Amino acid sequence: MSPNVEGPTHASTPSAPSAPVQAAYSYCEAVTGSQARNFAYGIRLLPTDKRHAMSALYAFSRRVDDIGDGTLPPEAKLTRLEETRALLGRIRAEEVHEDDTDPVAVALAHAANRFPIPLEGLDELIDGVLMDVRGATYETWDDLKLYCRCVAGAIGRLSLGVFGTVPTAGPGALDAARAGEYADTLGLALQLTNILRDVREDAGNGRTYLPAEDLAKFGCSDGFQSDRLPPGADFAGLVHHEVRRARALFVEGYRLLPMLDRRSGACVAAMAGIYRRLLDRIEREPEAVLRGRVSLPTHEKAYVAVRGLSGLDARTISRQSNRRRA
Repeated sequence: MSPNVEGPTHASTPSAPSAPVQAAYSYCEAVTGSQARNFAYGIRLLPTDKRHAMSALYAFSRRVDDIGDGTLPPEAKLTRLEETRALLGRIRAEEVHEDDTDPVAVALAHAANRFPIPLEGLDELIDGVLMDVRGATYETWDDLKLYCRCVAGAIGRLSLGVFGTVPTAGPGALDAARAGEYADTLGLALQLTNILRDVREDAGNGRTYLPAEDLAKFGCSDGFQSDRLPPGADFAGLVHHEVRRARALFVEGYRLLPMLDRRSGACVAAMAGIYRRLLDRIEREPEAVLRGRVSLPTHEKAYVAVRGLSGLDARTISRQSNRRRA
């Protein structure tokens, strides 16, 4: 066990974190609760140690995102991102002590000591935000997919390090070796949904994520600076095209659910279920995303969480997978 951050190694029996580590986790949970309500809604279904680890992952990821989305000039952002990468290197090298003044670093170091978290996924996240800072554009879906894998697929794989997998049985049993692939794909589905939801907000920040070839196909190459589109623009057609792509990603990514234990599966099902319902709303009224952010009411999120906790989504996906394999 590392002497730097109190806590068990991956193989040892979990014990209660020390007071400084607990305080660091509390800070990360506060960040998560205030900045990512959909995410927080899902992770509250996890046992304490996994919820703590996921909060630490989110808080670090949020720091990276905030640098990219902030008002600093590009060169200052590049410097801050490289400083954050250096901090990640210290965490990876077990050089962060529990009395460190950075609570996010303390919490993430403890979580990485407790769970087999592939911290290189956070390097990928930094790479993705660097693409934003440098003003990357995306000509094709394959180009955008690379970005999405950095900023969202990597988060799926990081989360899988916390969740772990359980054996699946039966003639249609899924190959657990592909769990990382499914987690990555589910991350892509969530990110594409985010892109559709935030298309107007991103345009206001000078960013266009949807592939240029798709924008051209539907007459939307002029962008989304207002809720008025140029004559001949088929915005609904564009949205429906991307919704179909996102749905296919959800179908593939949901194959992860039967590989998770009940509470981890409930967490993933809740978060993914919220985004699938957002996708439904966007599909029904595409122009709504040009007027403001589309969201779900609390009672609908609660319903999605209950479905996840019941295991209904995991069982449904398992049956569908078995039928496809039969």
